[in-house]
Amino acid sequence: MRRPAGSSGPPRLAEAARHAGLAVTLFPAGALALCSTLTGHREAARRRWLRAGPLPLGARSPGVARLVFHGALTILLGVVALLLAGALALAVARGLLYGFVDRTPHVNDWGGPSLAGAWLAHFAVSVPCVALALVILTGLTRLNRHTTAPLRGERRPAWALPTAALACVLGLLFVIAFVHQLP
Repeated sequence: MRRPAGSSGPPRLAEAARHAGLAVTLFPAGALALCSTLTGHREAARRRWLRAGPLPLGARSPGVARLVFHGALTILLGVVALLLAGALALAVARGLLYGFVDRTPHVNDWGGPSLAGAWLAHFAVSVPCVALALVILTGLTRLNRHTTAPLRGERRPAWALPTAALACVLGLLFVIAFVHQLP
């Protein structure tokens, strides 16, 4: 059973998984929208790649600059989504599937020295991480939908662009922190 379109509240698991899948496709969709716009296929960029749908009657089609801006912003949000999807995959592999992935002795592992204890500890830590990653990916998909509202002839919320910029900055800081912790 689907929720009403205007309902707010936490997303269900299937909806969160669908949004996570859409979030992972933001990068290629933005790149294809940018390429389509720059090669003169503005309507294909707007409708197909930026998922804008038909314009209301009497609404003007967005210009090249607006489509390039939204394509670039979708690329940036897509990069953030791919970083998060990578962290999600790592949380699943090293947490939920710990017993299949790690074959080392479990003496110094969380929950060790037994495999069952180590697996249970890693599972318990990874479940909230996976849930949080799905919620954030859902948020990125919804944020992209709000930022591209003018392409559908709708008003963009005032908070959408600053939030998208903040998400991109946080993604950059995550990459910097990750690179600095590498040996």
